[in-house]
Amino acid sequence: MEMLVREATADDAGLIADMTRACWADRVARSSSGHRESPDAVLRQLQRGGGYILLVDGEPAGSVRWLPLETETGVWEILRMGILPAYRGHHLSQDLLEAVIHCAQLSDINELRIAVRSDQSRLLDLYAAYGFEPALELEYTHANPREPAPTVMRRVLRR
Repeated sequence: MEMLVREATADDAGLIADMTRACWADRVARSSSGHRESPDAVLRQLQRGGGYILLVDGEPAGSVRWLPLETETGVWEILRMGILPAYRGHHLSQDLLEAVIHCAQLSDINELRIAVRSDQSRLLDLYAAYGFEPALELEYTHANPREPAPTVMRRVLRR
C-alpha cells in the first residue's frame, strides 16, 4: 500500500466535501453538519486555513482540514478528519494528523486543538498518543448546539 499525503487545493473542494459526507455516513450522528458538507464551505475553509488529502495507491482515501482560531493568534483547530470506509483499519488517520502537526510546527503555530464528539470517545486515546491533552475549560468554536458538547483537546507546540 503506497500512501501519499498532499496539500489540498481549491480544486479539491468538491472531492473533500464528497469524502467528508462518505466518511461521516453510518459513523457519525445524523445531526452532524458533516453530513451536509458543501464544496463552497470546504473552499472557504481551505482559503482561511488549509487541508490535506491522503492518497492510497493514487486514490483519495481521506482528508483533514484546519482553521486558524479567530480569537487567538497562533492557534489552529483541526477539523473534519476522516478516512473512507474502504481504507479504515490501517491507522491512516495518523498520517493526516502527523501532516497537520508538521505543517503547524513549520508555520510557527503555538497550539493545535481538536474536538472529539461524545459519540467518538475512542479517539481521545489516539490524540493523547500524539501529545494532545483534554482542555475541559475550552469550548469548540464550531460546536453544533443540537448535540452534546465535544471534548476539546490541545497540543502546545511552543509557548
